[in-house]
Amino acid sequence: MAATYLPTLKQLQYLIALKDQGHFGRAAESVFVTQSTLSAGIRELETLIGVTLVERTRRVVRFTPLGEAMVAKARRVVREAEEFGDMARAAGRPLSGELRMSVIPTIAPFLLPRVLPRLRADFPDLRLFLREETSAAACDSLQSGRADCVLLALPYACGEVTAAPLFDDRLFLAFPEGELPEGAAPISPADIDETRLLLLEDGHCLKDHALAACNRPELRAEATMMGTSLHTIVQMVDNKLGMTMLPELAISAGILDHTGIAARPLGGENPKRTVALAWRRASPRERDFRLLAEILATFH
Repeated sequence: MAATYLPTLKQLQYLIALKDQGHFGRAAESVFVTQSTLSAGIRELETLIGVTLVERTRRVVRFTPLGEAMVAKARRVVREAEEFGDMARAAGRPLSGELRMSVIPTIAPFLLPRVLPRLRADFPDLRLFLREETSAAACDSLQSGRADCVLLALPYACGEVTAAPLFDDRLFLAFPEGELPEGAAPISPADIDETRLLLLEDGHCLKDHALAACNRPELRAEATMMGTSLHTIVQMVDNKLGMTMLPELAISAGILDHTGIAARPLGGENPKRTVALAWRRASPRERDFRLLAEILATFH
């Protein structure tokens, strides 16, 4: 019977790193080896299986179709291997060891500064690695194994995941002081001037949540979608370039402090988004994620 040659986890990790970085030098740095070590490991893998996975030129690293398929399989294999360690940690102390969490940009700067000191104090053995990504990129990181959990806003289709809702995040209309009557009463979506509405650029789910809350299809075509972050949008509103919709999480964190911007809650049938923690179904660290969700929910 012919011998079966199996790739090593190191070789698969090198292959994944090269795909993610698109450059041998950066890939080597990301896995803490020299470029020659990473290059040799991938060549050894190609020799082992007898096919070319990566086409190398001076300027471009291009994966062959088989290479692309092998990377997808490698991600699943490495993720399964990492879960061996996860199972051991899950049986020991809660929230210990490494945990990689992706967080969307409309949550990260407003919630994390309040949460991280508590986590550091209560769980000193936890090494939390954070990555700020849009919802689509965060969910891709979760499915590919680059992230263990994702802090995002629902509704959003994130694939085969378990999601623990943390709290509802009310949406507000923010506008230059004096442009609309101020007060605590909700403002009707019908009263929003679509020609003055500024929203985040495509890729940010808050834009979709805001438009869905208004239930005015014409807003999608009329609104000016140009902001790269909520802080950028706020600066534009403060300079009287328009109005926007902000989540209560950002307002309570002080995003409107020292500005000439007023805010009123948005009316309508569903003027909110739901902040949630999501993780892969059947993860061996589900107990950790449930505990983390309970902690995060207390910071609303």
